[in-house]
Amino acid sequence: MNKLLTFLKQWTLVVALCVGSLVYLLFSEIPVLEPIGDFMGPKLVALLPYVIFLILYVTFCKIQVKELRPRTWHFILQGIRVALSAICVALVAIAPSAGWKLIFEGMFICFICPTAAAAPVITEKLGGSIESMTVYILIANCVTSVIIPLFFPMVEKSADISFLFAFLMVLKRVFIVLIVPLCLALLTRRYLPHVAQWIRDRRNLGFYLWSFNLSIIMGLAMQSILHAPVSGITLVALCVIPLLISVFQFGLGKLVGAHYGDSISAGQALGQKNTVVGIWLTLTFLNPYAAIAPCAYVVWQNLINAVQLWAKEKYGALKW
Repeated sequence: MNKLLTFLKQWTLVVALCVGSLVYLLFSEIPVLEPIGDFMGPKLVALLPYVIFLILYVTFCKIQVKELRPRTWHFILQGIRVALSAICVALVAIAPSAGWKLIFEGMFICFICPTAAAAPVITEKLGGSIESMTVYILIANCVTSVIIPLFFPMVEKSADISFLFAFLMVLKRVFIVLIVPLCLALLTRRYLPHVAQWIRDRRNLGFYLWSFNLSIIMGLAMQSILHAPVSGITLVALCVIPLLISVFQFGLGKLVGAHYGDSISAGQALGQKNTVVGIWLTLTFLNPYAAIAPCAYVVWQNLINAVQLWAKEKYGALKW
């Protein structure tokens, strides 16, 4: 029993991915369970922003306000993100076929996605800076509100998205999911210190809440991957290329962050993406089948995080 609990603790993210996949398959492929799946699926998806809100509130109860300041690497990584997105826009423009265009659109969304709102949770577990990550996410979302209306019409000519719409869309998400829990956490620390201390003592609470959310997101990913009417080669490319992109972004982020003594936070900042937003943006404005790429990215980025967490547990600190 102890070995099982140890395994579940060490590989929580992998277990969450497997549970999400298995539950989706059970309630979508077994006829007698399909009505339950059709009823509960949308309700679970609707829970995502509320659980993220709670995750961030719990995490922000641990931050040090004096550390909430921009770092040089924040802006370097934003420049890299914009440049990589621009390269994908150019590749889409010169794509030799519809299949290649779809693949390049998938790559584009993997690069342009902002950092996941829950990234501070994994960053904390790995020994990085919650404060640095929080500021980075705010900056990343500001940049996102500018580059979405700039790049999306270039990728898909029919994408009718204005700067004001993109700005308000990002502002709404940032305010509800990031700013409000941050303010509530700071107020809790100031006026209810015993509550804040109780939350801080539950060190893994935010992490397990994120694992629950990950199971739901994995169900969404499975639905998109299994029901996409694309050719076998294109489907394989849309599933495998995000692995290469994920490794590349985590590695590049760590490389940049190492120069500023913050490799863990920088690696998570560039590598851990808000794929839920990416999937929604793709389905709304781009070729909907390109959403397979961010769905696959969900799997790869969390497998990378799982390996990092295992290494942190085994060696006490990340060596790479």
